[in-house]
Amino acid sequence: MAEIHRTRLLIIGAGPAGYTAAIYAARAGLAPLVVAGLQPGGQLTITTDVENYPGFAEAIQGPWLMDQMQKQAEHVGAKVLFDIVTAIDLSRRPFRATADSGGVFEADSVVIATGAQARWLGIPGEKELGGFGVSACATCDGFFYRGKDVAVIGGGNSATEEALYLSNLARHVTLIHRRDSLRSEKILQQRLFAKPNITVLWDTVTEAVLADDSGRVPVARGLALRDARTGEGRELKVDGVFVAIGHAPATALFQDQVEMDAEGYIVTRPGTTRTSIPGVFAAGDVQDRIYRQAVTAAGTGCMAALEAEKFLAAADAETEQAAA
Repeated sequence: MAEIHRTRLLIIGAGPAGYTAAIYAARAGLAPLVVAGLQPGGQLTITTDVENYPGFAEAIQGPWLMDQMQKQAEHVGAKVLFDIVTAIDLSRRPFRATADSGGVFEADSVVIATGAQARWLGIPGEKELGGFGVSACATCDGFFYRGKDVAVIGGGNSATEEALYLSNLARHVTLIHRRDSLRSEKILQQRLFAKPNITVLWDTVTEAVLADDSGRVPVARGLALRDARTGEGRELKVDGVFVAIGHAPATALFQDQVEMDAEGYIVTRPGTTRTSIPGVFAAGDVQDRIYRQAVTAAGTGCMAALEAEKFLAAADAETEQAAA
């Protein structure tokens, strides 16, 4: 027989949004269950130095920060299960989810905090040098490349915005695009072309991230490039590489159940974390296609827990009134 877990609030995902929701919900007496998912701790577990999370004067390690969030959530009464939700029915309450272990979760409310993943090129050196010269977030890691040379790979709004942001920190930014024109908005392109320290390499394919193995750990030293028209290869020396080809929200599990936009991000009501289904809330990168920061994810996790508490209180009042 499958084990059935009954809970007032089920939180799916264990990044900054999920753990923050768990902290607030537990302190409100909801005894939430957190199903951690495939990557407990989210994208911060593959991040090295974190300098932009408030409350820490010195750089901290991403995995350590997520470990502390987990311990804090458990300390105040949340239960964290290291399992993966593989199916869910949001058509009626209590909502019912099934996990990879075979366990079943019945919940009066749900917070979806499954996050998003950066899209990667899949080239040699990219994964191996992640956090050691390769990043998918200029806002997170650009600070470490002040006065250095960096490359941004992509041709859409994300790449253009990353290049513009980095141009205020780096000595020089090279934007590498495999086509002969950008897909980004015209106003962004105008700003990009007006920057004297940004160069665009058109019709250029990135084939590998090159490593410098002379130090204690390998770090990125450049890129292997190929001209898409002539086939000629070359190397570009840079200190940092930023892959900016978009993000993919982890929302396949909820397809055709909650409202999503064209890119698969869950749509929430303005100023809230409420989804198209009463009692279901979305927090963090799963519904944030703009900021995608740990601190904003944590903020929406707080919002989701507070809104879930109000939803459940109202539901309880209706039940009591009907029974009177």
